[in-house]
Amino acid sequence: MAAEKRTATTASSRGSAADAVTRVSRGLSREVGSLSFAPPVAFVYNPLDYARAPHERYLANARKGIDALYLGMNPGPFGMAQTGVPFGEVAAVRDFLGIDARVRAPKATHPKRPIEGFACARSEVSGRRFWGLMAREFGTPERFFAHGFVWNWCPLAFMAESGANLTPDKLPRAERDGIESACDGALRAIVEALAPRIIVGVGAFASKCAERALGEHAPEIVTMLHPSPASPAANRGWDAEARKVLLRVRKPD
Repeated sequence: MAAEKRTATTASSRGSAADAVTRVSRGLSREVGSLSFAPPVAFVYNPLDYARAPHERYLANARKGIDALYLGMNPGPFGMAQTGVPFGEVAAVRDFLGIDARVRAPKATHPKRPIEGFACARSEVSGRRFWGLMAREFGTPERFFAHGFVWNWCPLAFMAESGANLTPDKLPRAERDGIESACDGALRAIVEALAPRIIVGVGAFASKCAERALGEHAPEIVTMLHPSPASPAANRGWDAEARKVLLRVRKPD
């Protein structure tokens, strides 16, 4: 009887948390969708809109009372921009998380950066490293989501006319203000819904976003080295450095 009660409580917690996170995601999608951007931004991708189906399958895993909320910056062109999942390298999302769903084409895409959804053959190194480590450490997605959840601070991907990826920190101050207002508010709502014990900023930028958005009400914030291949430190041994953070934030099963 006690085991049945715990199972029911866990399912209830997961359902209510997932519903709350889904509401936040939908509201954030509408809010950032109303923003406008000037050059050097030539294309803006919003996977919360066109990749809504796999995105919400991912959100259904959200639970309240987790050890850690892993906070990324924004979608990569071959990760979340394709699958709607943070750090969403196609193989990791399909093979480890078990998510595969239809992705609609955005209204406007750069010819060098097409949205192919789960047919995308390019592998995102950051996503492969991140979810690869989680797969090795937790074994199953159920065990991972019992301990953690991943959220990208900004849901938009920005492309220059050349096709180069532009990160939010490189945008003009006036445009960053609009993004910060929407994304900081969404992060506060996510933290309220999930009540994480610790926030893990995946990269220094994400940690700073959490500090600014949450202020004195923030749980403990720690920084994990970003798994980007553009980082020499990550290329020298990201797994070992990231695992140190996991050992610090993860409670035993």
